[in-house]
Formats: sequence, C-alpha cells, structure tokens
Amino acid sequence: MVAESRLLPDDLIAPLFVREGISEPQPIVSLPGVVQHTVESLRGEVARLRDLGVPAVILFGVPEAKDPTGSGAWDPDGIVQIALRDLRDEFADDVVLIADLCVDEYTDHGHCGVLADDGTVDNDATLEIYEQIAVAQAEAGADIVAPSGMMDGQVMAIRDALDEEGFEQVAILAYAAKYASALYGPFRDAVDVTIAGGGDRKAYQQDWRNAREAMEEIRADVGEGADIVMVKPALPYLDILTRARAELDIPLAAYHVSGEYAMVKAAAERGWIDGVAVALEQITAIKRAGADLILTYFAAELAEIL
Repeated sequence: MVAESRLLPDDLIAPLFVREGISEPQPIVSLPGVVQHTVESLRGEVARLRDLGVPAVILFGVPEAKDPTGSGAWDPDGIVQIALRDLRDEFADDVVLIADLCVDEYTDHGHCGVLADDGTVDNDATLEIYEQIAVAQAEAGADIVAPSGMMDGQVMAIRDALDEEGFEQVAILAYAAKYASALYGPFRDAVDVTIAGGGDRKAYQQDWRNAREAMEEIRADVGEGADIVMVKPALPYLDILTRARAELDIPLAAYHVSGEYAMVKAAAERGWIDGVAVALEQITAIKRAGADLILTYFAAELAEIL
C-alpha cells in the first residue's frame, strides 16, 4: 500500500532483432533468451508481447550485406522496412512500432555515420542519410523513430525531413545521453557489428565521466523538437535520469542495455543470484529514478509476473 514506485508491463519497451536471409530464429549466445528473428517469428513475438501487456517494441535490423554508407537502412526493401510493414498490417494500432534510426548495423566499418577521408565520422553528411532513413521508416509504418547515432543536429534534421513529407505525427525518441559505455558488447554480437580497426565511438558518444555535458545534450535535443529523450545505459546513469526528470516535463526513457541484461543472466545461470528478482529490482530502480519508459530485454519475462 505504501510502495512509492510500481512497475507495470506498460512501462516497458521490448528491443527486438530481425535478420535478413535466415529461415529460423538464431540464438544470440551473449544474450540468453534473445534471438535474431525472421519476419515470421518476429510477428509471433510481437503478438506474445502484446498479449502480455507490453505496449511497444523497438526494431533493430541485421542485413545480409553491408556497405560504407549503410544503404540498407533506408532501402524501402531493407529488413526493418519489410518488418515494419508486416507488423503494421498484422497489428494495426495495437502495438506502438519504434524503429532504431542509425547506420551502424548496416555499414561495413561499424560506425554510426559515414566516414570522411580521414576516417572520422562526417556529421553533416550523416544527417542527410538520417533524413532518408526517417522517411523510409515512417513510410513503412513506424510510429516513432529513434535516432541513436548521437550526431549533432540529428533531431532537427529528422523533424524537418518528416514534416516535409507529411509525417508530422511520427514522433522522435532521441538517444539524447548515450554514453560510450563498455556495456554494449552483447548488442554488437546481436547485430554483427565490429568497429573498424578496433576503434570506438568516443568521438560522438558521451564521456562516461561527465554529467553536465549529458544534460546539455538532452536540452539540445529537446530544443530541436524531440518528443521523448533517452538515457543509455540505465543503471550506471541513474543520476542523469534523476536530473533530467527534475528538469523536464516531456517523457523520459532509459535503456537497460545488453551488458546489464547479460550480467544478470550470467550470474543467475551460476546460481549466484535470483535472476528474476534482481531484474525486477533493477528495472524498478530505473522507474524510481524517473524513467517513464524502459527499454529492456527483460520485457517479456517481467511482464509475465507483473
């Protein structure tokens, strides 16, 4: 009766992977219980989540072929666009469809943008590509596009592109404070991403030692027209969530990322912890810190017990 925070299935968003060119779901070893879906198996998983009360999914694509610009990300026949159309036809408005908007899964170098001649990410050239992706995803049926590349000006560029094409009602969930974290390893396994030359994304993702800088990034995305802003990862950055919640009135999301999930699963497999109890405690803590929406690979597992 006196619990201050209550976690419900409709607080959760399930990240799902859909892979081109496979005939059956492929397990992801570093993410126990998570798979790369076919379009058909994806449909079944979304139906299960809907029946459990999870209101939304976010899609990540794994293409058969990659290239320097990540052209599969905006191809009308790219795997995410195919999946979006299929899910929209199947579920109409019963499920909120969110599309991750980035090119790292689609580029042969693994960066979140196109590269300049010196090997650095070309911010402005990447924005032009993000605009094309946003329109392609909206045309395919996305309710929300979620730019995750941390390019400067990405929200404004995407908003303008969507509005120009008549997609004023498509919302933007901005990865506003996305840290250059060591917790993304299993996700990169899931989307078959290797950053060229053993590099990293510290040039455009947030320094994990900084808080004031993250708040400036969040404010910038809000100023550019973001409908929802997100902090990623979640647990090491609860202070950022709390600060953002105190300052902002718009919806606030947090991503309980692949490494956070995998650590719980690994310890539970060894019998060291009660995995479900720890997951429930962690995800509730994220809500308590101020998140309205929580992206988590535990979505289905937790929805079954809530």
